[in-house]
Amino acid sequence: MPREKMEPKIEILPGKKLVGQRIIMTYSENKTYELWRKFMPDRNSIMNKVDSSLYSIEVYPPEYFDHFDPTVPFEKWAAVEVSDFMNIPENMEAITLPRGKYAVFIHLGPASTGPDTYGNIFRSWLPTSEYQLDHRPHFAWMGEKYKKDDPESEEEIWIPVKRKTGHF
Repeated sequence: MPREKMEPKIEILPGKKLVGQRIIMTYSENKTYELWRKFMPDRNSIMNKVDSSLYSIEVYPPEYFDHFDPTVPFEKWAAVEVSDFMNIPENMEAITLPRGKYAVFIHLGPASTGPDTYGNIFRSWLPTSEYQLDHRPHFAWMGEKYKKDDPESEEEIWIPVKRKTGHF
């Protein structure tokens, strides 16, 4: 059973430059493992890394969450933060996370229980909060405490939000 802190911190992300690899996938044909298996050996070729943290990014079409359908495609990225976009390796691409407000949740436990945490965020927290989704990339930040399948693993889940109409 996943553990998460369901009361998020609300943060303003100043914007980040990242370099990585992407794949088009759906939740019904999840290719996350394939993406990371390809990216991890190549990540050391990325110059100007800010640190050793990893970013799992989802870029969804504008109406993706209006009527969720697990067969609708979206972009999934495996990336690292860089100080600039100079010398991007041939098999990599650049992506910018724009400045904006995010609800930041802590997922505690193995990566395999992540879908339960996301379900709690989207089915329980978001509908009863003063926020709604904003159309910007979603991402998970995996720093030093991330240990993939370890029960003590920890990662941050960043959900782009804006205040609901009528909430000030």
